[in-house]
Amino acid sequence: MKKYTPLAAYPLKASTSFARPAQQLPERVTLDDPAFSVMTDLKVVSVINVRAKASMDSANARMIRYGVRMLLALDDADKVAGLITATDILGDKPIRFLQHMGGTRADILVRDVMTTQRELEVMKLPDVAGARVGQIVATLKQAKRHHGIVIEEGGDGNQVVRGLFSATQIARQLGIQAVEGDITQTFARIEQQAGSH
Repeated sequence: MKKYTPLAAYPLKASTSFARPAQQLPERVTLDDPAFSVMTDLKVVSVINVRAKASMDSANARMIRYGVRMLLALDDADKVAGLITATDILGDKPIRFLQHMGGTRADILVRDVMTTQRELEVMKLPDVAGARVGQIVATLKQAKRHHGIVIEEGGDGNQVVRGLFSATQIARQLGIQAVEGDITQTFARIEQQAGSH
């Protein structure tokens, strides 16, 4: 049997960090650039998620911690149960839930205010592969959504969430100031810029 020499061992230094996946999207894009230039690719970047049965407040804290405005909500089998956005948490959904069910804000779970899997429409990866940024903007605008989900289908027909689009991220890459919480204004600004070019 061949002899293998062990590698040298070193002490781990205090306050050692760890590598995190990062995707470098272009800083500036146009509406004619490929859609992939504004898609967060989940084969490159880990998606931030939360359990559907976690508290809404813990989901909000997670968004703040990671600097995101959307989390995938997962069931106990790690399957996508839905998605929750900052708008779901900060808008009127919690108030409506409490009016209907009673309790306090601390009682609200992610599943109580999220958009469920049954309510979500997705884009398919092959369609996105041939699309332009402007088509993604049009798709999000038509759906009246801040976020878009891209799925990849396996040979068995199963879907896997492969990518995410964010209207705020797209606006930033287009050099436009997004209007937090007001998707209509964000799309109006994008269209205004497109008309001036």
